Amino acid sequence: MDRSDATLERMRTFVRVAERGSLSAVARELGVGQSTVTRHLRELEEAVGVPLLSRTTRRVTMTDEGSRYYADSVQILRLVEQAGDEARGTRGASAGTIRISCTAALGVLHVSRLIFAFQDRYPYIGIDLSLTDERINLVREGVDIALRLGPLTDSSMKLRALGQSRRLLVAAPAYLAARGRPAVPQDLPGHEGIRMSNIAGSDTLTLQGPGDETFAVPFGGRFLVDHGLAAREALVAARGIAPAHHWLVDDLLAADRLEVVLPGYFPPPVPLSMLIVPERAGIARVRLLVDFLAEQISGIPGIEKR
Repeated sequence: MDRSDATLERMRTFVRVAERGSLSAVARELGVGQSTVTRHLRELEEAVGVPLLSRTTRRVTMTDEGSRYYADSVQILRLVEQAGDEARGTRGASAGTIRISCTAALGVLHVSRLIFAFQDRYPYIGIDLSLTDERINLVREGVDIALRLGPLTDSSMKLRALGQSRRLLVAAPAYLAARGRPAVPQDLPGHEGIRMSNIAGSDTLTLQGPGDETFAVPFGGRFLVDHGLAAREALVAARGIAPAHHWLVDDLLAADRLEVVLPGYFPPPVPLSMLIVPERAGIARVRLLVDFLAEQISGIPGIEKR
């Protein structure tokens, strides 16, 4: 087979298989049969003249030659996409699809609306929004950018700090009427706490008080949950007290369905950051979304820009 048969389509298929390590996953992602993915890989290897992938019954990994070819392929595909953007001019910067991953509750309640506004401004850009609280591998999952709450340690991504997410201690009026209102942080161990099971150390609640004094008190309860929207429902159902992001409960506070507990004492704010896959950072449409979100994110209740 001639080397000209190392087409961009086959190269893209190889890159995604190398990143995901699964032919079936890439077939589902591309909307083709697994036999098509297998054929693309075979034809590419024949064109290149060396094996690029090592296949087992459980996983697909790159050979040494495949690792080198992968690095070059990523650069080639990025340059091809950038060249297309430049050739198409303004329309080129505003066409194509962006894959974004976002913390689930934030995405449902607020980021989805920002994306609608972004698409109203750039109608030719498609958005593939994935909502998860798990720390996924952005490259393997084919994600371009991710919005994440909390400290981040992935040094392989480009990180853009967006600000801080303020938190409040809240409960339903019915809960406070039945169980009483705590007057000081030391009263909290006698109350039902709604805790996040996917956050380490949630059995201790840290509060910042007047004069920047810090209080750490035991925080327990019968209801643990790993999703912010479920914690929100538990609060409305008067199941207990919980620290909550302002954006998670802003509408409930305005409607008097929740109340702030211990005014003047607040859980520490949580950093909000955007992770950008380096290979995608130079793509025009990705830059547009990154800049748009950075500009609009402070419109979410409780998000304070740095």
